[in-house]
Amino acid sequence: MTMGVRSQPESGSQRPNIVFILADDLGWADLPVYGNRFNEAPNLTRMAEEGMRFTEAYAAAPVCSPARASIMSGQYPARVGIIDFIPGHRRPYEKVQVPENRTQYLPPQVYTFAEALTDAGYVTGYFGKWHLGEGKGMEKMHPMNQGFETANTGQGYYRSHFTPSRDEGREKRFSERITDFGIEFIQKNRNKPFFLFLSHFDVHVQLNADKPLIDKYLRKEKAEGYPCNAIYAAMVEHIDRSVGRIMEELESAGLSGRTIVFFFSDNGGLISRYDKKPLIANPRKEIYQDDPLQYIASSNIPLRGEKGSVYEGGIRVPLLVKWPGKIKAGSVSKALVSSVDFYPTFLKLAEVKMPDRQTIDGESVVPALLSDRYNPERALYWHYPVYHHDVPAGAVRKGDWKLIEDQVSGSVSLYHLKSDLGETTDLSDLYPRKKEELYRLLKQWQKDTGAELPRPNPGFDKDKRFEWGTRAKH
Repeated sequence: MTMGVRSQPESGSQRPNIVFILADDLGWADLPVYGNRFNEAPNLTRMAEEGMRFTEAYAAAPVCSPARASIMSGQYPARVGIIDFIPGHRRPYEKVQVPENRTQYLPPQVYTFAEALTDAGYVTGYFGKWHLGEGKGMEKMHPMNQGFETANTGQGYYRSHFTPSRDEGREKRFSERITDFGIEFIQKNRNKPFFLFLSHFDVHVQLNADKPLIDKYLRKEKAEGYPCNAIYAAMVEHIDRSVGRIMEELESAGLSGRTIVFFFSDNGGLISRYDKKPLIANPRKEIYQDDPLQYIASSNIPLRGEKGSVYEGGIRVPLLVKWPGKIKAGSVSKALVSSVDFYPTFLKLAEVKMPDRQTIDGESVVPALLSDRYNPERALYWHYPVYHHDVPAGAVRKGDWKLIEDQVSGSVSLYHLKSDLGETTDLSDLYPRKKEELYRLLKQWQKDTGAELPRPNPGFDKDKRFEWGTRAKH
């Protein structure tokens, strides 16, 4: 969508290049800089040492499509109308009927940050997983129709670890191929302000990686208290290699000092599939034949829960940001950050005014990046009213307090994250006023965003309640 008026930078200063690297399903506890003692990611470790590491960063949803929609729009998924992954799934015989996505693609009326940057003179490129409307009949929903001037996305889901969407480079793993695209984009546009979005398929299931890397981790000594899945660890390193190649290109091109690089994950880590199927792709399956690791990818400890849950394990994610000379090297920020914040952050960095005809739920994190100034009492919200790894639920965090509403039973639980990161102790009975305060905030936010809630299911069948179905096609 175009807003009809070309955005312009607010000053004549040199605007930075922006690189945004997104991992798929990478958990908060999967990287060494967040305490992992088995996986290796030297380039991401270096990025943290030379930039800023956020400890309280969140995806606005615990699954892919809604979180990605929040990045592109600056809006919470409930407002956009994408509340589950596309196309979604359901348990048709459960106690409640859950709402479906109001749209199976990013609505064209959304004025994306890419459109705002392109209108302001940035060159924009998107390479990798999209998952906001693609495939046959969805050509108009491609990134190049959502503000990006050039794009190359994968086709489908699992196979896209390996197959790019055009013929060249099919012998390469897609993580390498999209990195090639990113490097070519940097080289071509080195003399212009650019925005590069590199969207990985790793570490999404089905798990697969290059054999030499898998063998490396099969030989490695296990770390106590972590699954130590060699294939998963290899996929983490595939992402890390991509980050290293992008950083190396920026340095060799002399662009590091005027390029800010973000690294983020679209949701929390996956422990096991919601449908309990093996998560290792053939022909790697025999590596863990008759071994529990064919069902277990990772662990989010010390966090509770996983992808598909509004507990911390499903929504708290790694966020690293590097900008030499601007961001203090080795700094750590406790600022509360959500994926809805990237939109206003990108526009602030590019000196572009915010659109006046689109609600933006996010806040710029530039003050946190440059001087670690932030509002510790800021409220963040989640709305995931579908069955996945947990029951339909909503949540709000304000300061150190977090409230979760079970949208099936109506019960609420209250946690103090500073003293109970693992969300083990419900304090709602001990702090009724805090519970009521957060509950009112959540209800008002649901009303303001048009959040749709589950309804009683007249077709409830206790014997079939755990059967999975798929969403209707739209």
